[in-house]
Amino acid sequence: MTFVIFRRAAQDYDGRKMSQNLISLSSPLLAGAAGLAGCRADFPVFRHHPGLVFLDSAASTQKPQQIIDAIAEFYAGGYANIHRGAYRLSAQATDQFEAVRERAAQFFKAPAAESIIFTRNATEAVNLVAYSWGLRNLNAGDVVLVSEMEHHANLVPWHLVTGLRGARVEAVRMTPEGRLDLEDYAQKLQLPNLKLVALQHISNALGTIHPAKQLVDMAHRHGKPILLDGAQAAPHMPLNLSELGADFYVLSAHKMLGPSGVGLLIAQPQHLRDMPPFLGGGDMIREVYTDRSTYADLPNRFEAGTPAIAEVVGFGAALAYLEALGMENIHAHESELFQYAQGQLNLIEGVDLYGPESSSEHSERAGVLSFNVRGAHAHDVAGFLDEANICVRAGHHCAQPLMRALDVVSTARASFYVYNTREDVDALARELRDIATFFGENL
Repeated sequence: MTFVIFRRAAQDYDGRKMSQNLISLSSPLLAGAAGLAGCRADFPVFRHHPGLVFLDSAASTQKPQQIIDAIAEFYAGGYANIHRGAYRLSAQATDQFEAVRERAAQFFKAPAAESIIFTRNATEAVNLVAYSWGLRNLNAGDVVLVSEMEHHANLVPWHLVTGLRGARVEAVRMTPEGRLDLEDYAQKLQLPNLKLVALQHISNALGTIHPAKQLVDMAHRHGKPILLDGAQAAPHMPLNLSELGADFYVLSAHKMLGPSGVGLLIAQPQHLRDMPPFLGGGDMIREVYTDRSTYADLPNRFEAGTPAIAEVVGFGAALAYLEALGMENIHAHESELFQYAQGQLNLIEGVDLYGPESSSEHSERAGVLSFNVRGAHAHDVAGFLDEANICVRAGHHCAQPLMRALDVVSTARASFYVYNTREDVDALARELRDIATFFGENL
């Protein structure tokens, strides 16, 4: 299926044509991650805010001009509602929307295009599984196994649904270094009433990369389905979900250069076929009578109402952009930046870092660095950094159980992406030295 999606970037989602802009970006990247430095010019925020050091990409990423143009072009030149219209403009919009589903299936190497369900975000995707799968499969006394490192989006939905069903949530412990305790995981997989495992792929608060394939295989050896929260993994590393084999995998577009309002649930089709709809309304039906309904086949059964059409088109453009950069290059670039940043901040007296030490193989940490300055609240540190035009996140990072395990109230968090450089790290280290000195003198 071929269509014009935007003028400046990828012209064909079958991958046969790529614009000169993306070709020029991708060619130097073949030599390694250093070529990523050239993509910073694609992000207009850095022209609007000269000197900006943006280190909050774990929360949401900045957007390159190509994605902005894709959305604007769709609204200006091709907007119509999808699936229902018997006219060309609607048919073309439907083709563009569905082609992104195909593109996502290829990008993530999903089991099938029908296994791609569009949601509003990763949070809604977890809720979809919790309510649709959980209400049908959980009973009194059953267990959903999570970890104390989870984002609240992979905790609260399970609290709600297990509360409705008389089931309960149990957690795998975190090691003192900030890794998932695999021995505790192995023991808890033997719980007699365990029905589902729901774990993160990468910690949003610490950047710990968990051994996802091992976690999946261990769960499956005990006959248990597993959901992986990939919100922090999908933007930063190559994924082969068919090979990984998780039963459910969730992610958000806004964390990978795309717009807000789009998430994905990527599931094994057999699970989706057994699950009832999560939301009711238009487009998810087969036939409707006043007293009953029947439901559409996959994936439409889980996509009630008018979706975020332009935003999905923009997400397709983001996938094309990331594919041109190369996910392997992105992962290597962030790993190098993280190691450099960890080394620089480790030299600063009064700054405490959290999470495992990075390895030379870049296998344990993503581009997330959580820290505190002794004597200072994380919000005060973030405020001082903001005065220097440096953006970091501060707080519990929607991971309050993890903060309790660390015995802290909050941390500051710097997170890296394709547009960040060593100069950004140097600016962060320089300001943190001054902040640490200031608070150290006032302890």
